[in-house]
Amino acid sequence: MTYIRPKFRHPELPKNKLGYTISYYEGALSTLCAGCGHDSISAGIVQAAYEMNIEPHKLAKLSGIGCSSKTPAYFLSNSHGFNSVHGRMPSVATGANMANRDLIYFGVSGDGDSASIGMGQFVHVIRRNLNMVYIVMNNGCYGLTKGQDSATADRGSKNKSGNVNLFQSIDLASLAIELGATFVAQSFSGDKTQLVPLIKAAMNHPGFAFINVISPCVTFNNNVGSTKSYDFVREHVEATATIDFVPMMSEIKAEYTEGDSKMVKLHDGTYLKLHKLSQEWDPLNRLSAMNAVHNAREKDEILTGLLYMDPDSGDLHEMIQTSDRPLNTLTEKELCPGPEVLKNINADLR
Repeated sequence: MTYIRPKFRHPELPKNKLGYTISYYEGALSTLCAGCGHDSISAGIVQAAYEMNIEPHKLAKLSGIGCSSKTPAYFLSNSHGFNSVHGRMPSVATGANMANRDLIYFGVSGDGDSASIGMGQFVHVIRRNLNMVYIVMNNGCYGLTKGQDSATADRGSKNKSGNVNLFQSIDLASLAIELGATFVAQSFSGDKTQLVPLIKAAMNHPGFAFINVISPCVTFNNNVGSTKSYDFVREHVEATATIDFVPMMSEIKAEYTEGDSKMVKLHDGTYLKLHKLSQEWDPLNRLSAMNAVHNAREKDEILTGLLYMDPDSGDLHEMIQTSDRPLNTLTEKELCPGPEVLKNINADLR
């Protein structure tokens, strides 16, 4: 058996504005279990990057350890990549971002990688509002070590071995909103129509953009009694709205009935178009978003879509006023401006 993707593609595949076919954004063949939700998310990332006309060499993908953290091998093979230590992807992303702000940073993690060993790193990357997309492929179990419950497994859910989880789960989307994340969304790996526009909007957001994706584990957590199974999610999903991403160059021609739709303008002039917007929920109001998530949990519903966004957020570079150029482009004269400058700096610190 080979895991090398065949090079032959139909010669008339459509191309994006850069002249690339979608195959240019693919990676190696997946070695995950057949039917794994993670592969659907990888396909969504490929589709979003292709439609956004992103030059792959201008994107850096990072991950930790786990089934989810294997997926960067399966998309954007022409991009930069770094597979870090378990739970430490955010610190690697922070260092890379500080050195070169010109790249798009795309972090992929899992519920074990982020909600357990990497919780401290997850908290602080939100607090710093690092300009990156952070996707958690959330299946509620540890797939690499035979399916034990993870910290996001719902209390009362039953795993494949028949054990009932006794502990309260960590809701990563609620936590991200509470901690001040400036873009928080939630989706389902089986809903590509919703997921792809969310990924596009996240890549355009100037700050930390978090997407929690429920991604059923077909091997260890797709059984009756699991709240992360395909059947359970499909029966309990409640979308905040259907979503379109509207590029800046597209003319927007539509009429909207108040309370039914909302255009959320992003910082660069693009739009996220929300249809059938719930009147009890405002994605630009943090308290409203938190209430919507908690109310859904009380009803045993999984709320999906754009939960909260601050379109006017400033990222870490803006907050600490770093150089607007990658560090490796700075010359010796700029890095060592001379003794007089150092003298003035020291004087300010006295």
